Amino acid sequence: MNTVNRPLSPYLQIYRWTLTMTLSITHRASGILLSVGSVALAFWLVAAALGPGPYAAAQGFFSSPVGIALLMLWSWSLFLHLCSGIRHLVWDTGRGFDLSAAYAGGWAVVIISTALTVATWVFGLILAGGGA
Repeated sequence: MNTVNRPLSPYLQIYRWTLTMTLSITHRASGILLSVGSVALAFWLVAAALGPGPYAAAQGFFSSPVGIALLMLWSWSLFLHLCSGIRHLVWDTGRGFDLSAAYAGGWAVVIISTALTVATWVFGLILAGGGA
């Protein structure tokens, strides 16, 4: 058997990284994060059902800096997946495929999902603080 030094995959040398590639990957990753977050939500609900001790432990984790960071990431994943899904629905109508529209839609997904996440957390902090 003769071995030839061929490239493993031509896309590594031919394609350059684009916004649409990044959003495609992050859409899939956000779906995975939403699944993991759903398990965390179930954990929190089970802890609440088990009584004050387990609930306090779950609340302790989710109110820690790591827990808050995970909740923020989960909420951003939710909004990113939602906005990206809406973008795909627009594509299903046959619109938005030209390069400028694809990039405009991509940046809209990033900006809107980030703005919704920030707004949700700011609004939540205002409610938690009693509006002060």
